[in-house]
Formats: sequence, C-alpha cells, structure tokens
Amino acid sequence: MNDIVTTIRALRLGDPAPEFRARTTCGERSLADFRGNWLLLFAHPADFTPVCTSEFIGLAKAQPDFDAIGCKLLGLSVDSLYSHLAWLRDIHERFGVTVTFPIVEDPSMAIATAYGMLDPLAPDAASIRASYVIDPQGVIRAMTWYPLNVGRSIDEQLRLVRALQVADESGASTPEAWREGMPLLELAPTSLDAALQQGQNGETWYFRERESR
Repeated sequence: MNDIVTTIRALRLGDPAPEFRARTTCGERSLADFRGNWLLLFAHPADFTPVCTSEFIGLAKAQPDFDAIGCKLLGLSVDSLYSHLAWLRDIHERFGVTVTFPIVEDPSMAIATAYGMLDPLAPDAASIRASYVIDPQGVIRAMTWYPLNVGRSIDEQLRLVRALQVADESGASTPEAWREGMPLLELAPTSLDAALQQGQNGETWYFRERESR
C-alpha cells in the first residue's frame, strides 16, 4: 500500500513535490530517495499500450543522456507491479531494450491524485500523460501534459531539464529553442536608470545576450 501525504489544491511551479513511498520495479522507493538529484517523474496511462511503449523505449535509450546531466528517471502508472514487470520483460524480449529505471505502481491512484493528475473522483487514469521536473531540493520546477494519443518528446524533456539547470547556474534565462552552447539572455532591468544605462551602447535594453559557459 502506498504511504503518501496528499495535497488539497492543484500543484503549481515552485511547490514542494508531494512525498510518497511505494513499490517499484526496482524495489520500494520514496521521493526522498531522489533528493540531491534532479528528477523527471513521468506518468503514463497504461502498460502494454502503443504510445507508452514507444516512450519507454525512447526513455531507456536516452537514460545515459539524463545520467550525464545528473537527472534520475522515475515512471508511474496505476498498473500493478506485476503488470509493470511483465511489460518490461516483453519490451526487452520484443525490442531488445532493457528499462532499468524504476516504475512505481499506483493502483489506488493516490499518488496521481496528490500530484493533481487526476480528479479525486475520476474512475480511471486514462488521461494521464504528465511529467514533472523536480529539482534537488524537491521543488517542482516544470510540468508538461500530453493527451492520451500523443507521445512526449524525450529530447524536449531532456532539453527542459538542462535549460533549468543552466538558468539556475548562470542566473540568466534561456531563449526559445535553447540548446547547449547557445547564448543566454540577461534578465531585463527593473528600473529606468538601469534601462537607460544598458541601452547606451546601441543594444536593446530588454534583450541582451550573453555567452554561455
């Protein structure tokens, strides 16, 4: 049975991620076990479904890239632990891909409800395809939601985590479609004096690039 602290209102960016402890394909895990690392917590509607299978194959292949930036992966669905194990075994046998990151079982939908993925009165979890980027302090930094029939971009999930890390490290912002090595954006001034000073060299005072390290 899952041991979980529930929340009342919908989660927002900057909220602490709700704690939980549950069985996974890699043994019992709690959210606290991932503290000190970035974490991509992602939910999928159901095991043995086509879109979810494609996502898990993509995530398993990209796991070294997530490891390289210090980000752990943690899956979640309402299916039982034994369903998870059977599905991962089938993926290994049919596609030659081994999924080594843990997948949480959530048959009571308690975790999904605590994270706001489901209405407490929802009859099933068919609409869940949500992802949460959680920072090393256990704070939710980003959330993405996809419909049942559209798979997530694993590359974009990876880019999102890295962009958050670089923004934190540099104190700057990342522009549209930012990739590693691209220029960053300085924060816009918040006073007229600063705006006038920063616009004296012909630069746009509210749009100033700086090289990433």
